[in-house]
Amino acid sequence: MKEILKRLSCRKAKILDKEDYFISAVTLPIIKCEQGEQILFEVRSANLSRQPGEICFPGGKVESDEINCPLHTAYRETCEELGITADQIELIGELDVMITPYGAIIYPYVCLLKTDLFYPNPSEVDRIFTVPLSFFLNNSPRLYKVDIGTRYDSTFDYDKVPGYYKKGWQKRWDIPMYAYEYENYYIWGFTARIIFNFIKLCWPENPVHLPTTRY
Repeated sequence: MKEILKRLSCRKAKILDKEDYFISAVTLPIIKCEQGEQILFEVRSANLSRQPGEICFPGGKVESDEINCPLHTAYRETCEELGITADQIELIGELDVMITPYGAIIYPYVCLLKTDLFYPNPSEVDRIFTVPLSFFLNNSPRLYKVDIGTRYDSTFDYDKVPGYYKKGWQKRWDIPMYAYEYENYYIWGFTARIIFNFIKLCWPENPVHLPTTRY
């Protein structure tokens, strides 16, 4: 018992096996202009092997030397993708960390971009566009359901567990999937979920927290 107390009494909990997750950090970039605040988005290059052509926020994988400060990743990737410098980014605050059912951890940061001149990296970014912040304050997202299932590989010791594990894919739970449609852009998935969290945190009384259910 002494050894247990020694090891655990002052220990701060961490995410179990965090190094096994795909860890990324993104910025939710806000631009000030005469028409009001705008949120900047990227359309990923069609040449990328992962999620080509999808809409996202600037950001990327947290490298091993940045594991204790994902904000460094968010700044570095935003600079690389938008062709700006770190002194043109001002941190406003952190949003909730997202742990996905697909083995990913996402650290989102709300930032103010103190420039309106961008030079997107064509190897990563096809184009950028902005959406008025007021759009998200005045429009509820659509809400869909994503079913999550499990299946064990053929080497698993099925004979040592209850028989229903042999049934192949089994639905375990479902998660909400949000989507916003602005002009010709369909903003969905984890990007939309980050926006939804941002709106809920900053405008808790706003009725747009009630999404349009589609299931």
